[in-house]
Order: sequence, then structure tokens, then C-alpha cells
Amino acid sequence: METQPNNPLHGVRLVDILEHLVNKYGWERLGERINIRCFTHEPSINSSLKFLRKQEWARKKVEELYIRDISRRK
Repeated sequence: METQPNNPLHGVRLVDILEHLVNKYGWERLGERINIRCFTHEPSINSSLKFLRKQEWARKKVEELYIRDISRRK
């Protein structure tokens, strides 16, 4: 497996991204930042993962929030 130094998502699983965001923001604030039903109505990691794996547009929003968050920490 080759390295991808310019890809901040390389080697990061979607479940890890989602858990990081939920731990930082909580479901309510995450739903305010990214207004998708799986975050605002009876949210859970499993249901959110299922939705995000099917909907590329939603996954992209989650990944963008994660990238913004980790770039602030550096």
C-alpha cells in the first residue's frame, strides 16, 4: 500500500470519522452543522454509517467537516 501524504483521509475509516465528530459535537450539534435526517432523528452510528455509505453527497459533507476539524488542530 502506497502512502498518500496529500490525502488527509488516507487510512481513516468512515466509522472513525463519524465517531470523532459525534464525540466532538454530539448528535444535536452535528445535525445543526450537517442537516441530514440520520443525524437529527433517532441518530446512531450504525444507521448513519448505512446512510453515508449509500449517499456520496452526505459522506462528502461529513468528510469535509472532519478535514476542517483536523486541520484546525495542527
